[in-house]
Amino acid sequence: MKIIDAHLHFCQEPHFDHIAELAGHENTSEHLKEQYDRYNIIRGVVMGNRNLNEDGPAYPDYLSYCVGLDSTFFRLEDIEQQACLVERHLQRENCVGIKLYPGYNHFYIYDPVIDPLYQLAMQYHKPVAVHTGLTATSKALLKYSHPLVMDEAAVRYPEVQFVMCHTGNPWLADAIAVMEKNENVAADLSGLLEGKIADMPAFFEQKKGYIEHFKMWLEYLDQYDRLLYGTDWPLANIANYIEFVAHLIPEKHHDKVFFDNANRIYQLGL
Repeated sequence: MKIIDAHLHFCQEPHFDHIAELAGHENTSEHLKEQYDRYNIIRGVVMGNRNLNEDGPAYPDYLSYCVGLDSTFFRLEDIEQQACLVERHLQRENCVGIKLYPGYNHFYIYDPVIDPLYQLAMQYHKPVAVHTGLTATSKALLKYSHPLVMDEAAVRYPEVQFVMCHTGNPWLADAIAVMEKNENVAADLSGLLEGKIADMPAFFEQKKGYIEHFKMWLEYLDQYDRLLYGTDWPLANIANYIEFVAHLIPEKHHDKVFFDNANRIYQLGL
């Protein structure tokens, strides 16, 4: 089975080195490529969180990326200038979308002030991925990352293809309601595990309630052509994550979720 990792981070920093170690990995391009080759992962899509002014980013050729506006440099008051920098990225072949971090940056994604970013997404026919659900730091605000904020954005910008990162976890019912109502919203299944799990059967038994709850809402939606596999590397062990998503998704939909949907939505041409 071919796989696309539709959500990862690629940062050579000590913090990410430690996270990778906890997941049983090394935070290096060489190790990531070795893991991708081992599990037939054809391409990864990096959720960018680097400075927009960089000439790069210099990602390996097996990675595409979404240009990210994270909290280290995103400023609503400078949105026009930042949109110009975003456009330079969107003109690159390996830039396949825009990534927003509303919980960390404290803004609502339907705020008209960020309309220039959506205009670019429509102009270049690129999706907009949005961090939804729980956040990694206590300074982030959950009211901005709740999946319901995507409802108004999807209605305001019906021509934009949105990707709800992390499926709004743990607000799964709300996330599924937004997806059912808005055909221009997809979701990736990243960020649901962390670290390395030694005994997956025991994990499935221990987390049976949560997993069945997740399965129930996915089955209720019954739109497996709008779900994307992603690991949130280096957060989780890759082998664990493949097994987890394969357990979560009915086998007849594996090709869609593991490969086809990301290939189509991010227009990877694979």
